[in-house]
Amino acid sequence: MALPAEKVAELKQIIHNQLSQGDVQRRIREMLAESMQEEYSSSGHPLGEDEIFSRLKQRGVVDNILHQIQFDGAGSKPATHMRGDHMMERVADKKTNIDPTRRYLYLYIKAGKAFLEHLEDNNAMPGQVASYFTFHVLFRGQRFKSRPVACACEPDIDEGFLLELHKDSAGDAGKMADPTTMLSICDQIHLSLIKTDNTGETTLVSSHFLEWRPVLTSPNSRLSTSLEMKGTGSENKVSAGVIDIQVELFPKTKQTVSNEVLSAQLQLERSRHAEQERLFLVYAKQWWKEYLTIRETHKERLDENGNNRPVCSFVKPLRAGRLLDTAREAARLLLGFGLDAYVCVGTKAKSAVHTWVMTVSTDGLVTFWESLNGHRYIHEALDPNAPPMDKQHRPKYPYRTVGCVFNHQAFFANNQPTENVEVCQFNLRDEARWKSMSHDAIMSVCASGSTPLWPQFPPLSSSSIDPALASNDLEQQLRILVTEHRRDMGLTTLWDDQLSYLLTPSLAAYETERTTGLIPGNEEFQDSIKQAVPDGHTFKGYPIQFSHRNARKAFATCLRSPVCEEIIHCRGDHVRLAVRVRVYPYPESACATWIMFACKYKCIV
Repeated sequence: MALPAEKVAELKQIIHNQLSQGDVQRRIREMLAESMQEEYSSSGHPLGEDEIFSRLKQRGVVDNILHQIQFDGAGSKPATHMRGDHMMERVADKKTNIDPTRRYLYLYIKAGKAFLEHLEDNNAMPGQVASYFTFHVLFRGQRFKSRPVACACEPDIDEGFLLELHKDSAGDAGKMADPTTMLSICDQIHLSLIKTDNTGETTLVSSHFLEWRPVLTSPNSRLSTSLEMKGTGSENKVSAGVIDIQVELFPKTKQTVSNEVLSAQLQLERSRHAEQERLFLVYAKQWWKEYLTIRETHKERLDENGNNRPVCSFVKPLRAGRLLDTAREAARLLLGFGLDAYVCVGTKAKSAVHTWVMTVSTDGLVTFWESLNGHRYIHEALDPNAPPMDKQHRPKYPYRTVGCVFNHQAFFANNQPTENVEVCQFNLRDEARWKSMSHDAIMSVCASGSTPLWPQFPPLSSSSIDPALASNDLEQQLRILVTEHRRDMGLTTLWDDQLSYLLTPSLAAYETERTTGLIPGNEEFQDSIKQAVPDGHTFKGYPIQFSHRNARKAFATCLRSPVCEEIIHCRGDHVRLAVRVRVYPYPESACATWIMFACKYKCIV
């Protein structure tokens, strides 16, 4: 199948990086020098490309480059990701880096079938891929991502993943896991199927938790079965498709676990989990009943009690390692940077339900963080008895009401006479204003390891986006869209490459301000623009930031701005247009995409 353009560009960049390494270049230069010397000193024919490539391969240069390329990977991978239906053959391959003293679990996804929604995708033209599937695997902190597979009724997956049963290296985790130890490992394998369309938009097709321990009952430590992948949301009872899988232990075990023992272990875990949930639900119902009796208006406030899991279990501190440097680079990871952070549940304009993040400093300063765009707002509670404020001095944040706040170990319900954000006090320890849940009750179901049947949080994955390639690609797409748009209006388009380039410092300054809070000086940018715009000409610019790289969606949004529309539709003498794109990648392939449209034209008196 043909890879998407993004993946092709990514692969080219990886190969380029490997070829740029000093050792690789030195070995290539040595081989070429020897070959040229042979050609000069002999009367034989000149060396061709095939012979040069053959000599590079003989010296191990090609194999070394291929060995270094990890194109299919995602995140840190303590185990191995491979293709092939027989694990023993792959493990014997020297390219597979495993520890023979550790126990591994090999998951092989053979093929898919009955993905009926993509029945017509089989009729796609050769070399064209309208959309593609990728499988994401999570097991005990290990993350993997399959190669893209064209969406079809029967997708040809052929992907294998080698998972460590013990990902740690100290204590008992460093020993070979025996059947008894493996029986007690209740972590399930989380399989997520993602669909990516031709615009780059991603959709979660299915999420499945695989119980792998039945392989312990197999005499040959191998189990083959079919999994029905259910849909999501309102279609979570409908089959999205079926995949054929094989699970195999390596090394094989000499003893097996009986089906009766496995069933008893699974039943014991389910019973323990159900009891924990029952006790918490009893407490939660009583807590909610008390909250409703405090004030009649509480019955109309937001309630998440219908969920099967307490909301505190959906957040967890994440250490970003070297992937992020400051809290302002990650509005969704603030706990991991040691801040007193909470998720706020409330409403914004037109009473639309919304969630955002709040941090409380040691001196009581409350800051709101909008995770959709990274904006920060300082909250200062207003006096509800004060006269109405004019529009200019009203709070800048878009939040209207707040019903509750929570993090991974605390939950507080708004107990104030009004839930309007602008007059709320956020001293969460004040029981008169905030009714809290018992910390012990929350930790009984949300503490690490308390409910092993719930999925564990994955580690952060480094970005796979090449910022230079992504920026250039999006910029070229926007140029084409602007040119076509102006052509439809009967306008010609002339681009000023130098002016486009000069916009770069401005975009860098915007991102610096967003991630550090510091406003860098832009004297140099202003001076460069003044020199690039002749006397008697006018310059106009329009910057905007997105969290995606979809050119058409971004262009449509920009046209809704009167300022940007005026630039795109610019008419007059000596009109020159400019556009600059700067993509800033972050973990999990998230990105901050800054775009600036500009124009210069001669003023007509």
